[in-house]
Amino acid sequence: LKQVFNKDKTFRPKRKFEPGTQRFELHKRAQASLNSGVDLKAAVQLPSGEDQNDWVAVHVVDFFNRINLIYGTVCEFCTERTCPVMSGGPKYEYRWQDDLKYKKPTALPAPQYMNLLMDWIEVQINNEDIFPTRVGKCKEQ
Repeated sequence: LKQVFNKDKTFRPKRKFEPGTQRFELHKRAQASLNSGVDLKAAVQLPSGEDQNDWVAVHVVDFFNRINLIYGTVCEFCTERTCPVMSGGPKYEYRWQDDLKYKKPTALPAPQYMNLLMDWIEVQINNEDIFPTRVGKCKEQ
């Protein structure tokens, strides 16, 4: 378990919503509906009177936190030796491109790919232009 919480691994602490904010309340509502055995289609529907961008942002951050937690539990079993390719089964290989260090799609071992992916997602989530912390201030797409 100590390895799961190693700071050098992909596992990161959960991103949290500020208590008392509207997003925190939306997060609590989303959690309650997902944990109550409610129909998932109904659980993800935009609550009446809420901003769609804020609702989507809450779910994106929750999804990131859940994926991060799941990956944190399996990363010790997926090393560069045991997972030399980032794949989605025998038919699909994922390649990394970020237009910075990797200007062309590049095959990487799964742990390296996942570390880059989780870092990239975290940068996006922390970008105020994409995910502003003030409710109702999302940039229109």
